[in-house]
Amino acid sequence: MPKAVWNNQVIAESATTVLVEGNHYFPKDSVNEEFFRASPTQTTCPWKGQAHYVTLEADGKQSVDAGWFYPQPKDAAQNIKDHYAFWRDVVVTD
Repeated sequence: MPKAVWNNQVIAESATTVLVEGNHYFPKDSVNEEFFRASPTQTTCPWKGQAHYVTLEADGKQSVDAGWFYPQPKDAAQNIKDHYAFWRDVVVTD
């Protein structure tokens, strides 16, 4: 089952992730939002739409913009609406 771990904390875990471009997108109900802090960062993907980022915080540590999601994805990416993906120092395992 795919799991996202950061700073020895399980950030997300789900058997129903969506794999897109090598990234596991975790459904919103499978993520531990207590570690999330809103970030002003946004990026645009030509086919997915506008991504919004979150910074992770736990035990006095921070990983800036380590997660992202598409609250209003384009039609081609509706399957990842309100799903989170992670990078940087987040370890995602199958």
